[in-house]
Amino acid sequence: MLRHAALPALLLLAACKPAASDEYHSRTVVSDERMAPADPIDSPDTEGASWAPSSESGRLLYGKPGERPLLSLGCEDGTLVYTRYVAADPHAKAVLALIGNGHVERLWIDAEQDEPDEGSAWLWRGRLAADDPRLDVLTGANRVEATVPGAGSVMLNASSMPGEFINRCASEIAPAPEPEESQA
Repeated sequence: MLRHAALPALLLLAACKPAASDEYHSRTVVSDERMAPADPIDSPDTEGASWAPSSESGRLLYGKPGERPLLSLGCEDGTLVYTRYVAADPHAKAVLALIGNGHVERLWIDAEQDEPDEGSAWLWRGRLAADDPRLDVLTGANRVEATVPGAGSVMLNASSMPGEFINRCASEIAPAPEPEESQA
């Protein structure tokens, strides 16, 4: 009986303040512009694609001869720079998934402008110390699948060139200085 008597009082109390959703439109700014990620692209056909040294020293390109590269590996003072040549949304962040040679690895990859000027394209690029064991996925002689979400999968045909390139890059890492012996 007491429960039924409290029900009208509870309904009156709830009616005093409108629900949060009733005034929602007045608390937000609605913009006509919608920032959404670009539409995903299909995976490129890699039949006939291969690794080749770039005319620029310090880079290894992957793609079909005479066409735009699909992926590259670069070396900067013992740091491996990997680039996926496909349009990226400005300032986006993602993961490059690599599967092959008995490994499954995920490497950070960010959208960066190809050139520092404002009109240049945004591409996917990441960096990793060349002696990082996660790069073993690229050092074997088997095929590797490289995927950036929304940018398709690139099948990297079997080659020993990436492994040789990564090992050369790792040799550029300066050895850690020997600790000085204390004069005790």
